[in-house]
Amino acid sequence: MLASAALVTATFTAKSSESSFETLTPSQGVPRFPVLDGWRGISILLVIAGHLFPLGPKSFAMNAGVAALGMAIFFTLSGFLITTTLLYRPVVSEFLIRRLCRIVPLAWLFSLLVLGWLRASPKVFAAHLLFYGNLPPFLLTEYTSHLWSLGVEVQFYAAIAAVFALFRRRGLWIIPLVCATVTAHRIETHTLISIVTSLRADEILAGGVLALVCATPGARAARSFLARLNPIVLLPFAAAASNDLCGPLDYARPYLVAAMVGSTLFLEQEDLASRLLRLKSLAYVAGISYALYILHPIVSWGWLASGTPLTKYAKRVPELALVFLLAHVSTFYFEHFWISAGKRWSKRLRRNARPAPAGSAHGIN
Repeated sequence: MLASAALVTATFTAKSSESSFETLTPSQGVPRFPVLDGWRGISILLVIAGHLFPLGPKSFAMNAGVAALGMAIFFTLSGFLITTTLLYRPVVSEFLIRRLCRIVPLAWLFSLLVLGWLRASPKVFAAHLLFYGNLPPFLLTEYTSHLWSLGVEVQFYAAIAAVFALFRRRGLWIIPLVCATVTAHRIETHTLISIVTSLRADEILAGGVLALVCATPGARAARSFLARLNPIVLLPFAAAASNDLCGPLDYARPYLVAAMVGSTLFLEQEDLASRLLRLKSLAYVAGISYALYILHPIVSWGWLASGTPLTKYAKRVPELALVFLLAHVSTFYFEHFWISAGKRWSKRLRRNARPAPAGSAHGIN
């Protein structure tokens, strides 16, 4: 489910200098960081690899761990994006319109087609269309189980929008507190990983904390600390924290991943990691990542996943090529239509809400 990069404005590009964070104001627009394209591309590739290809001996549980790492990176990016957007474009209605136009159309189309084919019950349809299938009693199906993450995502949108509507920017400072509370709840319940929002949201919230660090002038020391970290050194620790076999280390997963991503935002000069994260190929994968996430389980359905292991995985390469083609078409035609519509609707709403000039006979323009 990965919301996209360049075309769909899901990632940021900006100057990485210290002063850029301290002088940027909402009127200057949302800052952009090109390395996040790379992280988004990496996140979906990790998810696909973990879900669709054999990774190491089964006893090492590497498939689940790699997929979990990919999702942790994605959630971190999502929390960073959402919080930064609200900091620099503080209009809740515009935020909700754009986010829902990004997420809902493809998710609903996929859900309606699959659930119609399965002849699912109305309550299963409702859980999918209203994005609460990741909560007990877990009404997702075998073919839509990966959509649990959309539940976490949309529930976070609703919660953060409500907080922002009530308390404006200062309400965002609840993010670190709630993040720590979710992690404490995981520790209390011995939950290493879960699809339930109250036990998984610390990954998104850690991204929100990172956004606050970026945007707060007084957080210079935190930014300097992150700049001294090496993402390549942090990667194996983040991977270990995504594997259940590492036990309590999993509780640190949100913070290790946020630190790993954050360490690439404040570099004063380009290094190997930043060059890799700026690869055009990763940026392209990032651009179609949401559609890839929604569509990639298709290759594990029925005949597509049948046969001996050799046959199954030999078929998987051309099957994935077809999924990439479908994701490209979806991103640049179907999704692009709705994203553009969301931008138009939000701009129209902003124009209509603008106070009329003095002397106008009407309340709005």
